[in-house]
Amino acid sequence: MTDTTLRRTKIVATLGPATDAPGMLEKLIAEGVDVVRLNLSHGVPDDHRARANAVRAAAAAAGREVGVLADLQGPKIRIETFANGPVELVDGALFVLDCRPDAPPGDVTRVGVSYYGLPQDVHAGDVLLLDDGLVALTVLDVVGVEVRCQVLIGGKLSNRKGLNRQGGGLSVTALSDKDKADIKLAAEIGADFLAVSFVRSAEDMHQARRLLHEAGGNAALVAKIERADAIPVLGEIIDASDVVMVARGDLGVEIGDAELPGLQKKIIRESVQRNRAVITATQMLQSMVRSPIPTRAEVLDVANAVIDGTDAVMLSEETAAGAHPDKAVAAMRRICLGAERQFEPKEDLAAGGHRLDRTDQAIALAAMLLAGELGVRAIVALTESGATAQWLSRYRTAIPIYALSPLADARRRMLLLRDVRPVAFSHEGLSSAATTRAAVQQLFAQGRLSEGDRVVLTHGDHVGQGGGTNTLKLLSVGADGMVESLRNL
Repeated sequence: MTDTTLRRTKIVATLGPATDAPGMLEKLIAEGVDVVRLNLSHGVPDDHRARANAVRAAAAAAGREVGVLADLQGPKIRIETFANGPVELVDGALFVLDCRPDAPPGDVTRVGVSYYGLPQDVHAGDVLLLDDGLVALTVLDVVGVEVRCQVLIGGKLSNRKGLNRQGGGLSVTALSDKDKADIKLAAEIGADFLAVSFVRSAEDMHQARRLLHEAGGNAALVAKIERADAIPVLGEIIDASDVVMVARGDLGVEIGDAELPGLQKKIIRESVQRNRAVITATQMLQSMVRSPIPTRAEVLDVANAVIDGTDAVMLSEETAAGAHPDKAVAAMRRICLGAERQFEPKEDLAAGGHRLDRTDQAIALAAMLLAGELGVRAIVALTESGATAQWLSRYRTAIPIYALSPLADARRRMLLLRDVRPVAFSHEGLSSAATTRAAVQQLFAQGRLSEGDRVVLTHGDHVGQGGGTNTLKLLSVGADGMVESLRNL
């Protein structure tokens, strides 16, 4: 088997100008990309349509399935532009944020802001962070549309840099008009995942889901945790989502770098316990935007996320605009494999560790308990929607999970689930017993199972019915992939 087959943690790579180079998509897929990200903050709709089509064509040519994640820009608050290029702010200088639509181009004393409600959200003493915290301002006073500040940490400031309030609390809504248009674009291109930026509440996710369904889309929703406001209601946001992303850029700015490592672990842990997939993102291999190899600190960062149990790790600028997109993916793959070799599952399989609301969840727990006791080679889930595979993957063990589904969109949505290997499988016209035999024989023929392997298999009484998994079986693989023995449990 290739490293890509053996790797348990999934890799997300952002597309951009660097991946548009001839042959680069093919290299990324060969290195093991599972899901590509379209950053809707940049480019125009035709760019994203072209990239989605190109990656699907390249994946089909490679005999692979690759998911597509459309990432909404969200209402990121930004300063406007400067009249004569970047300015240098010095410590102690006065600086005005001009919050009106007709603000003139900025200079070293003031600049416009895209969020006109800022004067209502800030007060004297607040700290405002620009350009991911590289420049900091202390609010002195608010006069009309002007937020008058003093430079706390000076530095170079250029057009359209982001603005955050330390500690969060800015009341801008989660979905902008551009986001609403981009949700329609995501539905049009058939995105498998839709990421919602700057989520503050479960209602933000409910609104995005309603708009997506109205547009005819069926993507899994990703909640990007990047606001301090989201932390007190983290559980509600996770429950309202299908996937959670630890978006460490703006989150680190709002809560402070010192708090970020512990919060990352908390988000990963709570997402897994609440039966949701989780992506760790932002600056994971940032030095590889220019360098062909990562730093030791970056290797440790990625490895720690893997050991903490993240489902996927994500590359952003490293692949979208970096000098070595394929080498960044290759480095991510190597680091994941190395960390997984050190990973010792400590999952307590007691039912109290996870919520059991459905029959297929109970079957998943029983399958993992049995697999751990009997030392099985693999778990095979016959699944229509992928729900059973998701429940199985929440229990962190080293046992591969083969999720067999006839539905291509369901298989692509499973591409973010740790330990899960989606497999195309048709059960049309087969009885339940014949389906079981065919599934085992297919995996045997593909080299995923060998003679003598013991396998736990889950399915429903009515194969092909979504959410109907209620049966667990123990199988022994005989010669030529035949089911040598079968016992219902």
